Amino acid sequence: MSNSKTPASIKVLHLVAGSLQGGAARGAYTLHRSLNSLDIDSKLLTSSVNVLDDPNVISIRNSIWRRAIFFLGVWLGQFPKLFYPKRLQTLFSTGFTGIDIRWLKEYRSADIVHLHWINDLISLRMLSVIDKPIVWTLRDMWPMTGGCHYSLSCNKYQSRCGSCPQLKSKADRDLSRAIWNKKRRYLPETVYPVGSCERISSCARRSGLFSGHAVSTIRNGIDCSEFEPIDKNIARSELGLPLDKKIVLVGACDVSDFYKGFELFLASLDWLDTENLHIVIFGNSENVVESLHRYRTTYLGYIQSSAALSRVYSSADLFVAPSRMEAFGKTIVEAMTCKTPVVCFDATGPKEIVKHRVTGYCAKPFEPQSLAAGMQWVFGLSADDLNMCRESARRRALDLFDAKLGAVKYRELYKRILKNKR
Repeated sequence: MSNSKTPASIKVLHLVAGSLQGGAARGAYTLHRSLNSLDIDSKLLTSSVNVLDDPNVISIRNSIWRRAIFFLGVWLGQFPKLFYPKRLQTLFSTGFTGIDIRWLKEYRSADIVHLHWINDLISLRMLSVIDKPIVWTLRDMWPMTGGCHYSLSCNKYQSRCGSCPQLKSKADRDLSRAIWNKKRRYLPETVYPVGSCERISSCARRSGLFSGHAVSTIRNGIDCSEFEPIDKNIARSELGLPLDKKIVLVGACDVSDFYKGFELFLASLDWLDTENLHIVIFGNSENVVESLHRYRTTYLGYIQSSAALSRVYSSADLFVAPSRMEAFGKTIVEAMTCKTPVVCFDATGPKEIVKHRVTGYCAKPFEPQSLAAGMQWVFGLSADDLNMCRESARRRALDLFDAKLGAVKYRELYKRILKNKR
C-alpha cells in the first residue's frame, strides 16, 4: 500500500470588479472556470451582484449594507475628478477606495491572489498589505498609469505622469501624479504582471511602475466551446434579417465607448456603396441610433447568451472592430470562432488576433478609408477564397485563443511562483 499523498491543489483568489456579464470581468470569470477544470482551487471575489449561480464566486455586494458601503466608496473614489471639469470623458480611475479583503476566509486560505480589474474593489493601499504572491493580469493600461485606462498618444506613464492630457491639466503635480505616486509607494515587489497581449506587456516593461518586474504575456481567451458557426441563411431567418444583403456586424458592451471607435466605422461608410448593405449592431447602442438613420440598420440590444451571439456572428458577412485601443478583443475571437471574417485596425490587441488577408483585414490605424477598403476586400473574395478565410478564422481562434490554453500557462506560472517562494 502506497503512502504517497496527492499534492494539494493550488488555491487562487481572483479579484475582479464590474459585471461578470461582459468585458474584462467576463474574461476573468472565463479564466476562473478554466482553472477549476484543471484542478486549481479557484475562487473569485467580485463587485458584481450577479454571481452566475457559481458557488465559487463571492460578491462584496451581497447585502444592503455592503451595497451602501460599496457605492459610497465608488463616489469617494470619483470625487477628485470633479476638480477637472474640462477632462476628457474617457475612463479614469483613482484607485483610492475599496474593501479590506483580509477578513475573508477565501483570502486567508489562498496561496496566490490574482488581480484583474480592481477599481473600487480594493484600494491601492491594500496592495501593500497583501501578504501573498500577487499575479496581476493587465487587462488594460490602468495598473501602470496615473489613472487613465489607455494612455492614447501620451507616454508620461513611462516616467511618473503629471500634466495629464486626459484631465486637461497643465500642472505637473496633478491628480495623475498623485495616483502614480501612490502606486509606486504601495506596489509590492511580489507582483507578477501578465499582459493579456504582447502590446500591453511591452507598455508595462517601458513603464515607470513595472520596468523592474518580470512581465510575461499570456493571451486572453474565450471558451471556444460556447461558440459554434451555423448556416448563414438559418441564422438570418431566425433573427429576421434580409437574405439578399451584405450584412456588416458591429458590437461591444457599449458601442458608444470612445475607445471602441464607432465614429471611425461611421466615417468609413462614406467610402462604401451602402445600397446593398445592412448594418447590424449588438450591445448598448442607444447613443448611436441617430447617427445611422441614413442606413438600413437592425439593433439587437445587449445579448448575454453565447448561443444567441453565435447566431448573430454567423448571420454576418463580416464583423467590424474599429477600436482605437483594445487590450485584447473578445468579440473578435468570438466572431472568428463562428467563421466570420474580421476587419479591424492594425493596432493594439486586435492586430495580434487577426491575420491580415488570411482571417480578415487589418486596416491602417486609424483611417476610415482603409477600414472601408478592408470591408471591400472581404466582399470581393471569391467563394473559394471566402470559405478559406472563414475556415482559417475559426482554426486560428481555436488554436490560439481558447481560454483553456491560457489557463494551462497560468497554472504553470502559479507553480513557478510557489516553488520560488519556498
